[in-house]
Order: sequence, then C-alpha cells, then structure tokens
Amino acid sequence: MGPDLVVPPLFSPIPPAIHPRHAEIDVQTSAWAETFRIGSEELRSRLVRQDIGNFAARILPEGREGVVSLLADFVLWLFGVDDGHCEEGELGHRPGDLAGTLSRLLRVAQTPQAPMLLDDPLAAGLRDLRYRVARYGTVGQTARWVEALREYFLSVVWEASHRSRGTVPDLNDYTLMRLCSGATTVVLPMLEMGGGYELQPSERDSTHVRAVAELGSFIITWDNDIFSYHKECTGEGYYLNVLRVLEEEQGLSTGQALATAISQRDRAMCLFMRLSASLSEHGSPQLRQYLYSLASYIRAAQDWGISSVRYSSPDHPAGIPSTFRDTPTDPRHEPLGIAAVDWWWDLLPESAPRVGIPALQNA
Repeated sequence: MGPDLVVPPLFSPIPPAIHPRHAEIDVQTSAWAETFRIGSEELRSRLVRQDIGNFAARILPEGREGVVSLLADFVLWLFGVDDGHCEEGELGHRPGDLAGTLSRLLRVAQTPQAPMLLDDPLAAGLRDLRYRVARYGTVGQTARWVEALREYFLSVVWEASHRSRGTVPDLNDYTLMRLCSGATTVVLPMLEMGGGYELQPSERDSTHVRAVAELGSFIITWDNDIFSYHKECTGEGYYLNVLRVLEEEQGLSTGQALATAISQRDRAMCLFMRLSASLSEHGSPQLRQYLYSLASYIRAAQDWGISSVRYSSPDHPAGIPSTFRDTPTDPRHEPLGIAAVDWWWDLLPESAPRVGIPALQNA
C-alpha cells in the first residue's frame, strides 16, 4: 500500500497567511542559491523549484522583509545540507565523517571570520547567513540560533548512525530526536527577529513556553513525515519517518501507521491550541506575538507541504490532500504514551480555554 497511500485532509484550525512580497522573495532565494552554488547543480536545480521563498513568506506573513528573505535562504541551505550531505550523499552513511564535517560548519557559524572551509560553497553560504543573522538579531538571538544549529547537526548524525546500519529506532527515541532533526528549532529565533522583538528569558525558557514550542516542532515534523512518505519510500535509499517507525515497532500496515500518526498529531494540535490560548491570557505582548508566529509556522509548513513539488509533482504524483479539515479525527485530551513528550499534557490547567486562540491575533 506504501507508494499508493492516500493522505486524507489533515486538521488545521490555523488560518493561512503569506507575506505580500512572497514572489520577489522566492526569486531572490533562487538567485542566492546560484550565487553561493548550494549543493550540486542537479540538487540546486530541484531546490530552486520548490517554492522555498513562499514557505518562508508563510512563516512570517507580517515579518520584516529582510528577515523573511534570510529565512528563505537559510531553509534552502538546510536542504542543501540535509539532501546533499545526509540523505543523498555518502556522508549520510558515515556518521563519524559527517560529525566532523558538520562540526567544521558549526565553527563557521560560531566564528564566521575564522579562515575555515574557504573553498566550500555550503560554508560560504553559512557565513553569509551568520552575518545576516547578527544584523537582524540580538546577541542572544544569534547565540540561540547557533546552539539550535548544533542540536540539528547532532540529530542528523544520529540519523546517519541508523542509516549506516539500516536500523529503525523506537518511537520514543525517534520522537525525541525528531524535535531537532526537522530543523524547526533553528527557525525559532528567526520568528523573534522577523517581528523585531526579543522574548525575555523568564518567558522563553519557562516550562510552558518550551512545551508549546516543542508541540509546534512535533506537529510540523509529523506533518512533514506524512506528506513526504511517498517521496521517501519510493526512493532508492534508506528512509526514516514516523510511519516507518510505527510499522516496525507496532507491526502496523502503512494505512494503520498513517491513521496512528494522524491521531497523534491531532491530539498534539488540540493541546497546542489550548496551551497557546492559556499562555496568551497572561503573557507579555511579545509572548503573544511569539505564539502567533509559532501558529503561522505550523500552518506555513502545512500549506507548503501540500503544494510544493518537493513532495508531489506531475512526474511523481503523491496522494496528498489539497485542503484541510476543521475538526480533529482524535480530540482526546490524553498523552500519547511517548515518554519523551507525555509531560506536555500535565501543563494545561483544567480551566484553559477549549476553543479560540487569542495568540492567532497578532499583537
């Protein structure tokens, strides 16, 4: 059933939005990729057709244009690393060598003036991105961006270790690492940069705000796994996503794994909405803007996931829906039975609102 899997419309209570300069940003990102020669010519030709500028414009529909353009270039760069080094390149099967390569790139992000990897296009692109991050972000935001990049690199090395052995992790480990391997956490500081504000550490680092950010990462990566399943399972190499993990661990058919993954992301979405609404009632204006941006990021990934030729094209059509549904398939307010994340459900007060979300009204 795998390659012929039909994905039903997914639950999305978040309204869509896009930056008015999305077309220009997409053109600029394609030009940036060519300027810095991101990836091989074949990979680059694919990436510039995947509407990555539109994706960034949906994440920050009201953001500063320079930051939206920076985010678009960064997302394309991430695909250059993930596709070129990890999934399609030889390094993706050599975790030790991959760790060394990514550590050198991390040093470029930490200290862009260091004379390292001067002939490496990915390093040159990252150096440009790092200088622009410092231009638009504070010292603290820049540092968090670099540290989130470290988390992402660590997670893809972990993936490479499984790829090198042909093994599939259990659901708990996969969930824990997927919160970083989707590179969602590296985008979070850019949400603040796009709005021109900075969250106070007392808010950003609180357990509740960290949980709502992780919920956003969970929903985005589960949706990505669902939308990318056709592309991945029909490819020639090793692939790893939540459907395969559920098939292996629980002995499910692909259709059953899809239904389980949808149930999990629906329950997470319901919790995200309620926890965001609860936080926005007493949070600062900056926190309400951050929650709005998180919601926009979730919806951006959904809209891009069902429309980009990255996951479905006329040459390789996938059973991806063209619309979303207004109600969850599973509205239960219960943990998922995944130890790494079940604590999220302990944070919501009984009096938390069940419908409506002030966070979606940009402060």
